[in-house]
Amino acid sequence: MSKIVDARGLSCPEPVLLTKQAMDEIGQGSFEVLVDNQTACFNVSRVCKNNGWHTEIAVEGTDFRIAVSK
Repeated sequence: MSKIVDARGLSCPEPVLLTKQAMDEIGQGSFEVLVDNQTACFNVSRVCKNNGWHTEIAVEGTDFRIAVSK
């Protein structure tokens, strides 16, 4: 996973928009999204799943690391 979308400190819908942009750029493969609140984590995971991508979430302190793959 070479691409990392760092959306920490951003309010929705920015994390979702950045994630969607990464999905469009990559097309297929994997990347990570970093967010710092549960709402953004839920919204990013939902948009990924709705677009056919798989997610795995890891909690690291106050941050969420979302591994996205297709």
